Amino acid sequence: VQLQASGGGLVQAGGSLRLSCEASGLTFNSYRMGWFRQAPGKEREFVAAISRTGSNTYYADSVKARFTISRDKAKNTVFLQMNSLKPEDTAVYYCTADNSVLSAMRREGSIDYWGQGTQVTVSS
Repeated sequence: VQLQASGGGLVQAGGSLRLSCEASGLTFNSYRMGWFRQAPGKEREFVAAISRTGSNTYYADSVKARFTISRDKAKNTVFLQMNSLKPEDTAVYYCTADNSVLSAMRREGSIDYWGQGTQVTVSS
């Protein structure tokens, strides 16, 4: 299984970035897809997730109304549109795939597969 993330970079506060993650080696429509992030010196944390059908989305409170997660089943790809970026959004962002129960999806231990991470840096 490979989750290939891309789209990270350096952006000024208030700017936008769009992360992409192409999945291979798994049945894409069988997995909830999501994003976690890890800032320097901090624990990895849940950012967003999208259900297998794409009909339900879930967000951390810190990104709600600024970030949008979506998926394209034809391309086996999940996206994270990040708007109104803040310096505190600076982190390595990881694409994830899981089959956990809904109540467990925000826990690192519930994730079946991790991508390699892409760096997002927001300057003030």
